[in-house]
Amino acid sequence: MSQELKQIGVRIKTMREISGLSPADFAKSIGLDEQTYFKYEEGKADIPVSVLSAISSKYNVEVTSLLTGGEPRLSRINVVRKGKGLSIERRKEYKYQDLAFNFQHKKAEVFLVTAEPKNIEPTHAYAHLGQEFNYIIEGTLKLIFDGKEYVLEEGDSVYFDATRKHTMAAVGDKPAKFIAVVL
Repeated sequence: MSQELKQIGVRIKTMREISGLSPADFAKSIGLDEQTYFKYEEGKADIPVSVLSAISSKYNVEVTSLLTGGEPRLSRINVVRKGKGLSIERRKEYKYQDLAFNFQHKKAEVFLVTAEPKNIEPTHAYAHLGQEFNYIIEGTLKLIFDGKEYVLEEGDSVYFDATRKHTMAAVGDKPAKFIAVVL
C-alpha cells in the first residue's frame, strides 16, 4: 500500500506543480491544512477518497487518473460487472470499488463500499466538498454526522452535506455494504 500511496502523492504533486500553486495554496484550495496535504503528497498518509474527489473536482481530473495514472476512456456507457469495479483499499476498515472508473467527465463518484466491523468507535471524522448519498445494501452502519449518531439498516439511505464532519462504522460482527455517491 505504501508504494501505491507514494505514486498517488507523486501524481498530486505533479498536478500542483503544473497548476503553479504552492503547497499551501493547493492545500487551501481543497480545504486541507498544509501539514496534512504534505503527508498525502509525500505518500506518508492514507488519502481519503473524499480528498481525491475534491482534487478531482477542483482541478478537472478524473479520480481514476489520480489512483491509477490511467485515463478513463468511455463517454456514453460504462457497464461494470459484479465484483469488477476498480478496487480501492484506502483503510483497513473500508474497501471501495469504483463503479464508474472508466467513464469520462463524471458528475458524481459512485462506489460500492464495504465497511468491515471493528470493536471500537470511529475515530476519524471527514469533511469534503459537495454532497453524499449512501444506500445500505446489507448489514448495519453507524453514521456519525455533525456529532449526531444515526444507525442505518438494509434498505435505509441518507443524503447529506459532505462539508460537515462525518464518519461511519459497521455495527455488529458482519460487514456493512453500501452504495456511496459523492457529488
